[in-house]
Amino acid sequence: MAQINPSILSADFARLAEEAKAVEGADWLHVDVMDNHFVPNLTLGVPIVEALSKATDTPLDCHLMIEDADRWAPSYVEAGAGSVTFHAEAAAAPVRLAREIRAKGARASMALKPATPIEPYEDLLPELDMLLIMTVEPGFGGQAFLDIMLPKIRRTRELISKHGLELWLQVDGGVSATTIERCAEAGADVFVAGSAVYGAADPAAAVRELRAQADAVTAVAPWACGH
Repeated sequence: MAQINPSILSADFARLAEEAKAVEGADWLHVDVMDNHFVPNLTLGVPIVEALSKATDTPLDCHLMIEDADRWAPSYVEAGAGSVTFHAEAAAAPVRLAREIRAKGARASMALKPATPIEPYEDLLPELDMLLIMTVEPGFGGQAFLDIMLPKIRRTRELISKHGLELWLQVDGGVSATTIERCAEAGADVFVAGSAVYGAADPAAAVRELRAQADAVTAVAPWACGH
């Protein structure tokens, strides 16, 4: 079944606890952490993640768009994140970092910017629980989906299948009712949606509708046969 992770980057930051409750049917709550160095935007950090983890029963999926991920990522596990994503471009020792995140009890995930190819990281995939393909340039919500990322999603799914891995494949950026089916057909099974959820009149209903769309495509997608 497809997983829908609403991004609180598109929520009202003054009402985060309420906004988290508005999407309680979601699989995870996606938390974008930006440091104004790795990306040109500044959002939130460890104290907010810690407070949010106490305010919702939905597990937190923290996406770290920060420099020096090796140093800071473990702190987000300690703050209550159930999944921590670091960027390949920001990690000096990605295998060691993934193992440290797992050892602390969270799922380890690695993200790739649009221009970063998947192929150099093939041997690293068994160390991960999830791989995130960015379908926009990281830094700001509300951007248009980059169709040129679909072949990269397909190649990544092929590598996951080649190695027989139980690895989630997440997409983040411009995911909406008009793009989610293409992502699912290409091989994604975890979808981060910001504006498409929090911009809807009923965010919880938007989550259900997006999941139903993705599930319908996955049910007949060649990559999912026997998945």
